[in-house]
Amino acid sequence: MAKELLKATDVSEVFGGLKAVSDFNFHINKGELVGLIGPNGAGKTTAFNLITGVYQPTTGEIQFDGKSIVGLKPYQITQRGIARTFQNIRLFSELTVLENVKIAFHFHVKYGLLESVFRMGRYFKEEEKIEEEALKLLKIFHLEDKAGELAKNLPYGAQRRLEIARALAAKPKLLLLDEPAAGMNPQETKELMEMISWIRKEFGLTILLIEHDMSLVMGICERIYVLEYGMIIAQGTPDVIKNDPEVIRAYLGGEA
Repeated sequence: MAKELLKATDVSEVFGGLKAVSDFNFHINKGELVGLIGPNGAGKTTAFNLITGVYQPTTGEIQFDGKSIVGLKPYQITQRGIARTFQNIRLFSELTVLENVKIAFHFHVKYGLLESVFRMGRYFKEEEKIEEEALKLLKIFHLEDKAGELAKNLPYGAQRRLEIARALAAKPKLLLLDEPAAGMNPQETKELMEMISWIRKEFGLTILLIEHDMSLVMGICERIYVLEYGMIIAQGTPDVIKNDPEVIRAYLGGEA
């Protein structure tokens, strides 16, 4: 039997009397690649923000790996094993490509504050290991030759790849990808699909994906949830979803 890695039960989020997410129920099993789709304003990014601790649910429960994560701060949730990218790229633009990745590795450093301040004990050994692992990640994402460049100077597609590399540096069990194909051309999107499938297998990841590009979602996701006005209106395999009359009405603009 598949093990549930993430589970949301009756989750609602109210902003000033408006329900952004209402009675949100879903689960992701370990190793799955699941899509979360819906029209603009459906509540998809709000759901991501609830999972990652940016928002706290007004009601309901969110469990990760069998334990509640409600009330935890974003950095604590990252330490538990959830990492994310953002719809609007949020790199440290004035830091180098290598520094952006190294920062994420510091969630797992084994030296203490005093060792860091006084550059003693395990500090240099750990930092050497972090740089080595960061360079390996950059090589995977074809960014090793850009390691010393400022992140802001990368082309858009390379910035997207860097953001995913940085998320992986946090060593997550669950990776949340928020519109990873936004702004990409068809060839870049195709390469992104291949990369997501590869890193899932290579890193043993579970992935939750928000995406507007239906070819990407239908091409790589095993299951899909559909949100409308903060509520899940359909769930199932890609074939089930693309033939669901409610999805056609709400998301694809057809008639039920």
